[in-house]
Amino acid sequence: MLAEKTEVFTPEAYLEWEMLQDIRHEYVDGHVFAMSGASLTHATVAGNVFVLLRNHLRGGPCRVFTVDVKAKVSAEGPFFYPDVIVTCDERDRPSEYFVAHPALIVEVLSPTTAAFDRGQKFGWYRRIESLREYVLVDTEQRSVECFRKDAQGRWVLYPFGPEGEVEWESLGFRCAIDAIYEDTPVPATAALPSDQPERQR
Repeated sequence: MLAEKTEVFTPEAYLEWEMLQDIRHEYVDGHVFAMSGASLTHATVAGNVFVLLRNHLRGGPCRVFTVDVKAKVSAEGPFFYPDVIVTCDERDRPSEYFVAHPALIVEVLSPTTAAFDRGQKFGWYRRIESLREYVLVDTEQRSVECFRKDAQGRWVLYPFGPEGEVEWESLGFRCAIDAIYEDTPVPATAALPSDQPERQR
């Protein structure tokens, strides 16, 4: 995210102002932040996840959105634009501009956003009562991390990759990890730094 305006917005003012903008802005603690552009790999991975979930959920009560739909953490914010978001809650049906009761959120990582997505953003997302799974998809290696809320309200990590299947229990969804990375150059494992020789097996 890139800082855009220094004035403080109320959530209502932000939502009205955002509808008039040519680019997307996220909203945190009264401030708005412009969204930077994504790489082709990032966009392809997000698109793959969207299509896989759209086909899986077709005809059911759940709806999946990508890129341009906001996640509303609370009435006071923050408001984020997840790469993919799924809601199965009837309370989201009347809304036109955001999802307030998601079951699953997917963020595709990039080198500049990974720390924020893993840390502070996840902390905010955990405040959403309906959220059952938070998924992080790496773009430097074939690795998918699913944080799943258990019956005691604890978030448990389920890692997947670089081969086999991923499973998102909240939606009864399974797919080959290769399907998520289709048409991308993402390798099975991250490359070693050029000055670090590969260990001998």
